[in-house]
Parts: sequence; C-alpha cells; structure tokens
Amino acid sequence: MSAAACCFAGGFLVAALGVKLHLFWLVVGGYGVLGGIGLGIGYISPVSTLIKWFPDRPGMATGMAIMGFGGGAMIGSPLADLLMRHFATPTSVVRYKMRAGELKPAGEPEIVVGDLPKQQEHADKTFAFDDKGGMYVNVGAPSNECQPQDRRPKVPGQDPCPLLEKHGGIWRFDENRAGQNQDAGRRYATGFRQMVALAWHGGSLYAAMNGRDQLDTLWPEHFTAADNAERPSELLMQVKEGANFGWPYCYHDYLQHKFVLAPEYGGDGKRTDRCEGFTQPVAAFPAHWAPVDLMFYSGSQFPKRYQGGAFIAFHGSWNRAPEQAGYNVTFQPFSGDKASGDYEVFADGFAGKAIARSNEATYRADGVAQGPDGSLYIAESQKGRIWRVIYKGK
Repeated sequence: MSAAACCFAGGFLVAALGVKLHLFWLVVGGYGVLGGIGLGIGYISPVSTLIKWFPDRPGMATGMAIMGFGGGAMIGSPLADLLMRHFATPTSVVRYKMRAGELKPAGEPEIVVGDLPKQQEHADKTFAFDDKGGMYVNVGAPSNECQPQDRRPKVPGQDPCPLLEKHGGIWRFDENRAGQNQDAGRRYATGFRQMVALAWHGGSLYAAMNGRDQLDTLWPEHFTAADNAERPSELLMQVKEGANFGWPYCYHDYLQHKFVLAPEYGGDGKRTDRCEGFTQPVAAFPAHWAPVDLMFYSGSQFPKRYQGGAFIAFHGSWNRAPEQAGYNVTFQPFSGDKASGDYEVFADGFAGKAIARSNEATYRADGVAQGPDGSLYIAESQKGRIWRVIYKGK
C-alpha cells in the first residue's frame, strides 16, 4: 500500500508540474501513468475485499482495479496480475499453523487442497467443516448460464453442460490430509451457480446461492427489466449428498415460488418441464441480493427466537435495476433443519441511501460471525469496517 500511495501522490505532483510548465506530456505521465499505477496497485492489494465487491463478477472487479486510469493500465496491469498471483488463492485451500495464545500464524501455509479450477468468473473458493473430518469446498460455475460464449443474447446453453464436471458443485475433502487435488475429493452436490456462503449446522451442510443474471438483456422477448430485478431467487439450501439444485437448466422464480426452465434451455418464464426433480430450497430471498456469508446462531445472548436461526450477509449486486436492493444482514428463523417463518431484515442501511449502482453503496455487508459471548460481528467490504452487535435485554 505504501508503493501505491507513493505512485498515486507522485503522479499528482508530476502532473502539477506539467500544468505549471505547460508540458502536456508531464500531465499525461503524472495523472495517466504514474497515478494510474498507484490506483491500480491500491485497488489490487486488498484482493479479497475487491473480489467481494462484485461476487457475481470477479473478472469485472479485477479489470476495474487494474485499469486505474487509462494510461496506467498498460503498466499497472502486469504488476497487478503479479500481485494477484502472489497473494490470492482462488485455486487452493491453505492452512496456517496457529499456536495457542498467539494471533499471528507460524510458518508458511500448508496446501490442503490445490489445483482447483482457475476461472475468471465465480472464482472464490470457500469452505465449511463437518464434525466427522470432512471439509466442503465450493467450486462455482465460471458462467452465467453455460452458454458456449458467456452472456450472449439469445444463445442457447450447452446441453448437457460440460462445466458441471469440475464446476458448479461442492466437493468433500479430508480436512486432515495435505496435498490433495480436486480428484482426491468427491463431488458432494451439484447444480449450483455460485455459493460462497457455506455453513455446517445440526449435522448438515447449508449453502446460500447467488441466482442467475440478465434475464432481460439476454432474452428481451420474454423478460423485462422488472422481471430480472425480481424473479431469479437467491436460495438458502440444505445440501445433502447427491443433491442437484438445477443450474444451469432451471432457476428458482421468487414470484412463482418454484423452479422454472431457463430461457437458454427453451424456457419462457412459465415452463417447468425438466425442473421437477431438482432439490427444493429451504428458503428463498429477493433477486440479486447476493448472499456472501452464512452463520447459524448458537449463542444465548440474543433472545431465544434467534437460537438455531441463520444470519445471512447480503452484499448487493451490479445486476439489479432500476433500483438496487439487498445490502443488509437478514435473519431466517429455523426450527430444527427447516425454515420456520418468513425472513426478517436484521440490520439495514449499509448502502447509506437509495443507489442506482452497487459501487455507490457506502458499506456492503460482507461477513457474519459469532463471538464467544454470543455477540454478532458484521464485516463490510467498502471500507473494511466491523460492527459488534450485542443484546442487553430490557
């Protein structure tokens, strides 16, 4: 970050000198090149934060970062790519040894699972642990709807979808074994688009999935902007071994409360053929809220009705228009392993105001965690802020 600050500030100083001396090449070199390098490095450095700004479009997010200013992109891009390879781990799960009483990891990271698919879209890998030595890792689909070329208007999807062989699913690995690759695990469940929010609860795995994009722009003869903004559900799912949740052939319609056939496979927003056999969700949430973290509350500080229920961090998405929504932490009540009532927005106002684009949000909820005393911690990705939520009773 110090290098980014020096380049960015230095660029403005050079450009200011160019203005004073009436030398256009100094202005371009300062603002465009040196300043652009600083901006590009400054955006790339906090890699995990950057990618989570746009959980549905990590490739777009990376591109925005390395661009900086136009001139700086030519030099900043290779350097940013180098930094990404050095710090990011979108193709592996690594483990750091921690000594009791210390906050800093000791030694180099150990690769538990490596050589996971490298992809531009939905590249984030997350994981959850069961109580039997298993580690579950999501491998998102590098596509919106498995078209031969992604996100092309009126282009059918591939059938069968070849991406499902190595993507669009959750794989189970041995948490105690180092040096595994994807083939060493087993595909636990399939039919996911992107499901970075994973949690183990009550003897079962749960996942919250980001639904599909661009119904209106890819298939305008069947869908309007309002359809795209309201219909493709974000789903909370209980994931049992062998489950199939329908991607890419079907998507869950929030207004109709059921799976419908995707237009890439002949759907028109009403047809349901081919969708009857897919695993049903536990709960559904409005389109493009973008779930990025999931936690089941096991503490006793909050009132009893929260115990055993799920908190979900919704990050908000670039693909909801004309008005954005989400940007909250939502609570879903549970009774045993089933949802027991409608969801409720637990914490709101992160966006700060009514916004038209996701990058206009003041804050974006990005993570939820429970403290030892039962407090709830909420993290956000725009400024790196963390809130602690406590309940003192009446």
